[in-house]
Amino acid sequence: MKRIRSGMLSGSAVAVLLLTAGCGYGGDSAGKSGGAAPVADSAKIGSAYDTGGAGYGSDPGTVTAAGAGQLKVRDIPAVGAAVTDGEGRTLYRFDKDTAEPPKSNCDGDCAKAWPPVAADDATAGEGIEAGLLGSVLRADGTRQLTLAGRPVYRYAKDTAAGEALGEGVGGTWHVVGADGNPAAGAPPAEAEKPGAELSVVQNPTLGGILADAEGRTLYRFDKDSAWPMKIGCLDSCLDTWKPAEPVDKASISGIAAELVGSVKRPDGTEQLTIDCWPVYTFTGDKQPGDISGQGKQGLWFAVTDKGKKAKSSV
Repeated sequence: MKRIRSGMLSGSAVAVLLLTAGCGYGGDSAGKSGGAAPVADSAKIGSAYDTGGAGYGSDPGTVTAAGAGQLKVRDIPAVGAAVTDGEGRTLYRFDKDTAEPPKSNCDGDCAKAWPPVAADDATAGEGIEAGLLGSVLRADGTRQLTLAGRPVYRYAKDTAAGEALGEGVGGTWHVVGADGNPAAGAPPAEAEKPGAELSVVQNPTLGGILADAEGRTLYRFDKDSAWPMKIGCLDSCLDTWKPAEPVDKASISGIAAELVGSVKRPDGTEQLTIDCWPVYTFTGDKQPGDISGQGKQGLWFAVTDKGKKAKSSV
């Protein structure tokens, strides 16, 4: 590798990082040469960013929940005996919810893709035990139907009675059976590693994307580079985009360990890298699962489970 005189680097305009083992030519890296390539002045970059919000708040947003009417058990091909609402629409459960005590962990964008079922007018039809019906108070103040303690949802992409397009999405969503468990014909959910510091979450728009231990979406910056590895987010840029901390490879879920690494920043701290790209969280994301940083300034993108830039699937 060619030597680079320290005099060539001025102020915070560019930070050339030590290359980590295994980080070579990326399929969509910004640079291909062996030398250092300059990046735009970070102070100018930072001034253009949306600085609204800082960290995660408690407001999940309000999603209108439609009533269920009389619940029925219906046989759905490839799924089995499933619970449907009064209009024949398939109902679902989320493996990340809890039944004891009942609690929904699907808010914000999640609840737009998986609308909660209102509890108000729900009644038990043939094949459903009335005593299993209940409700849970959501964070937005509405009451959601529960079955055997589990919150119940519809799937926005199901447009007709009997459809079950949501079965198995993200390995955590399943058509619900009459006993509150996944329908008999539904495949078992893939076991998620408890307490994972880095995991894959399923976003209805972007597909499988990476999140940290707190469920915050991770992003990469097009002004950074994987080869040669460098960082373009410095100074005021860091008010909005926070470098993600390195993780223990023994505590990751859903992503290949060889894609996970770290790099030393100019201030001496270590930053998580995915496929040799430094990754960040966005202060504008208010709750786990938010993707409000996606596409910012045409430079910031969520990261897929393959280490690539996430692109809208709809």
